[in-house]
Amino acid sequence: MTISALSAGTGASSRSYGFVEWFRPGEYERTSQTIADVGISGASYLRTHLSWAEYLAPGGEAWFDWLIPKLGREIDLLPCIHYTPPSLSRTGRSSGAPADLKSYADFVDHVLTRYGRYFSHIELWNEPNNLLDWDWREDKDFLLFCEMVGAAAYWAKHRGWQPVLGGPCPFDPYWLNLMGERGVLGVVDAVGFHGFPGTWDSEEGTWGGWDMHLGEMRKIIGRFNDRAEIWITETGYSTWRNDEMEQARRFVKALSVPADRMYWYSWRDVPPDVPVQEGLWFDPRHYHLGAVTHENQPKLLARLLMEGGVERLEQVARLATPNVAKGAAPIVITGGCGFIGSNLADSYLQDGEDVVVLDNLGRPGVDQNLGWLTERHGSNVHPVLADVRDARSIEAAFADAKAVFHFAAQTAVTTSLIHPIDDFEANARGTINVLESVRKADRQAPVIFASTNKVYGGLDDIAMREAEDRYLPVDATIRSYGIGEDRPLDFCTPYGCSKGVADQYVLDYAKSFGIPTAVLRMSCIYGPRQFGTEDQGWVAHFLIRALAGEPVSIYGDGKQVRDVLHVADAIAAYRSVLDGIDGIKGRVFNLGGGPANAVSVLAVLREIGKLIGRPVETSFDDWRAGDQYFFVADTRALQHTLGWSARVGWESGLQHLAEWLIENRFGGRPIPRRDRKVSA
Repeated sequence: MTISALSAGTGASSRSYGFVEWFRPGEYERTSQTIADVGISGASYLRTHLSWAEYLAPGGEAWFDWLIPKLGREIDLLPCIHYTPPSLSRTGRSSGAPADLKSYADFVDHVLTRYGRYFSHIELWNEPNNLLDWDWREDKDFLLFCEMVGAAAYWAKHRGWQPVLGGPCPFDPYWLNLMGERGVLGVVDAVGFHGFPGTWDSEEGTWGGWDMHLGEMRKIIGRFNDRAEIWITETGYSTWRNDEMEQARRFVKALSVPADRMYWYSWRDVPPDVPVQEGLWFDPRHYHLGAVTHENQPKLLARLLMEGGVERLEQVARLATPNVAKGAAPIVITGGCGFIGSNLADSYLQDGEDVVVLDNLGRPGVDQNLGWLTERHGSNVHPVLADVRDARSIEAAFADAKAVFHFAAQTAVTTSLIHPIDDFEANARGTINVLESVRKADRQAPVIFASTNKVYGGLDDIAMREAEDRYLPVDATIRSYGIGEDRPLDFCTPYGCSKGVADQYVLDYAKSFGIPTAVLRMSCIYGPRQFGTEDQGWVAHFLIRALAGEPVSIYGDGKQVRDVLHVADAIAAYRSVLDGIDGIKGRVFNLGGGPANAVSVLAVLREIGKLIGRPVETSFDDWRAGDQYFFVADTRALQHTLGWSARVGWESGLQHLAEWLIENRFGGRPIPRRDRKVSA
């Protein structure tokens, strides 16, 4: 299909796409994993390199004998032939022209003979970026390039394959026109275009927009070979600032432009210990262009594609449509698409407030909460799909804020132990970015922060006695009232440290800068709109597993005690803190269900068994780092200062959550009902 067959309004969801991924010799496992994941993402094409230099190196032939058939059997493969062996190069470097230009065509001929059954197109190039060793303005160098690539293209076409001319980056219409004048465009079936708007091209002043650049290409190519297609052989967006939503948007945009194919660079980030062409960490943007991290953790782009392809990607991108505020300054809720954030947003939206919902949609399922909010409240919801780690992307969201609730965080102890730096960036740096954005806005907007009981550490010094199904403190006061705010801080695990740092920064900004702040150190909150996992949100996770008829894993012996709090009560607490902020700024409060809602893990599982009419299948594993035998929040300070108290009993709340899950995740299948009711 040629560009003329594509209308300017072609929708992204109707287009096929591919990824670019370079594989280093010996990466058998990574190759197998990548090609499987790329297939799940819905991609139709894969572009990879077939390095002439690597092929002739020791073990190179065996590597490509495995790689090319492996890829070609799984997906429409585009091999890019480049990198002259230094021993054959005029310059002694792999980027230079071979001493005998025909050697390049000979190698292409060898590749076609050996691997040609695994692909229909072959890309011809010999320098992946900027023609560093080819100054085409010097006629001699340009003639060398044209002779080398043109001869190889002519021979590939003669043998029945479709040659693709690689493109320089940034795009240069003069170079392309000279390629036409020298006859190269006449012997290729497609011409590649490289463009990275928002990552490199824009800042270099070379980006005029997709329509302008592809329009220029079409005019030039049309003069020499109007049958040749235009392929975007490389485009991408680096998430070095953690702006994964912007990467997803750029992908959708690239799919909608009038080109015959689009290859996204790349599937996986470059590992931090691998040098790129310019050198090791010469430019950090090179290391974050993937749809997944170097450890193969999906970013937003990959996750959405793997969940439902481009249609799913477009669905989420549409949620970011901005709305114009109707009147007063908005309330800003970071992590506003999450469990507590979306419930709090709904509460204020019901009062007619404008609410800015700032979220990176990093947690699977939370875009459903944003869809729910916009469906219920329309233009009063103002989505800002950004990441608190990216200070520049979030500042504008706080410019007119009259109050800020900060929930955005990495929320799992287990994840913090695996990725402590990521945990710090999200929780500590993310929090100071929020505080600085509020300070810069200079409106003295109150900031109310969601902290955690983990700042008190493991509580290992509290003597416990073991009852039949739970641990209880020996100390009668703690047993009666719980852990108070006067408990010394004892940061444990990276999660506890990062949240503790954030906790203290929030309190200090009241002292140092006069910003009215308050901190709520939460125990276990549960309720509707919670997408619980094994690592975080255990009450919802247990219910989801049990309702699905799946076993539940318990870490420890299940006798650990928590004071669970229904989200309706948590929302009431947060609202009370904002209402009373003038009298409590700079203070911290514990927030949980208190002694009346103190329950062991085993007791919750028994109650779930009653709700679903059968015992929950369980298994036991080792204790997790930092897990407390007993935590019950002493909430008397919150009660006495603001008049708040927990009103939803844990058994009623559990049934309420089960009913919500059944209606929203399990097709409305009924469960045994009781007379307990919860108003959410």
